[in-house]
Amino acid sequence: MTTRPAFPDPVTDSAVLDEQSTARLDALYERLTSLRKVSIGYPCNHRFDFAPLYRFMEFAVNNLGDPFSGSNFRMNTHDFEREVIMTFARLTGIGSEDCWGYVTNGGTEGNMYGLYLAREIYPDGIVYFSEDTHYSVSKILRLQHTRNIMIRSGHTGEMDYRDLEESIRIHRDVPPIVFANAGTTMTGAIDRLDRIREVLERQCTPNAYIHVDAAFSGMILPFVDDPPPWHFGDGADSISISGHKMIGSPLPCGVAMVRKTHMERISRSVEYVGALDTTISGSRNAITPLMLWYALRLHGDDGFRDLVGESFQKAAYAEKALNEIGVKAWRNPYSVTVVFPRPPKAIMDKWVLAGSGDIAHLIALPGVSWDTLEEFIDDMQRETEKTA
Repeated sequence: MTTRPAFPDPVTDSAVLDEQSTARLDALYERLTSLRKVSIGYPCNHRFDFAPLYRFMEFAVNNLGDPFSGSNFRMNTHDFEREVIMTFARLTGIGSEDCWGYVTNGGTEGNMYGLYLAREIYPDGIVYFSEDTHYSVSKILRLQHTRNIMIRSGHTGEMDYRDLEESIRIHRDVPPIVFANAGTTMTGAIDRLDRIREVLERQCTPNAYIHVDAAFSGMILPFVDDPPPWHFGDGADSISISGHKMIGSPLPCGVAMVRKTHMERISRSVEYVGALDTTISGSRNAITPLMLWYALRLHGDDGFRDLVGESFQKAAYAEKALNEIGVKAWRNPYSVTVVFPRPPKAIMDKWVLAGSGDIAHLIALPGVSWDTLEEFIDDMQRETEKTA
């Protein structure tokens, strides 16, 4: 009989990190803890607690392949992922039998997937996207070598539909692929799908595709009264929504949602893993679907409606308070993004704000406390008085 070599058990005989490395981790924890309070410019909700899920970090789980097709690698959370997708299907106005999707590593992957399907359906299509579209879209179009035309935006950040129509008119012989925003990066503007569809109908372009980037507002609009047209029920072919933004997560994540018939055009079977190859990446995070499932179950529709309502209250307060101290702040309808002139360097150095050109913004997420908002407004008032 062959004698088994004596190897240490990595679980019971694990090495201990040296003192210097431990100190570095402690310093990082302190730095991130202090930054969390002043991070008000980017849509990352810090109000979450996934402690009940920490036990699953001991497993080497992997959601490779299509979450709806099964896989030879059974160390996965596909069943939870499917429930997440079906919840988002309900929130985005599409029936479960007509919808397909998967959990991504963030909004960029969701946008890439939508544009990938659009190009597969219309190989010669032209992508139309507004100048206020997220920076990742230009990169995606370069990677995919897809023809594209940038459309002007109005002063609020919403797409200029007249410019869209004129551009499509000039290229009427080419199928249009319209990239719409349900909440632009800097101003939270929404490109209305009813206006876009009217343009397509007037230009007699039945062969068209509409992708919606709803990275942030995709978890706001389902919980407000009478939202503008933005989802599948309004004509979208695919939608990307982030999970670490309004929902909140320590790991970047999101969902790519598409009409099932579109996905079936690119589906391929892979014998090695015993799964359909329908996603962009092969190996995929199996913990983030669990986190999204947990958050969706924990809060439910009523809980998210309350969180969204709280965010609108904070946004309205910040907008009003800033205007009262002489800072011309404003918001788009259905947005919790408060836009104002780019503040002095002292403010930008202390607070984690997003700036673009001569404007900046704060985002009134649930994780931003009332005390934090008051401190920021006090700082803005002092700086405003200095320059008065």
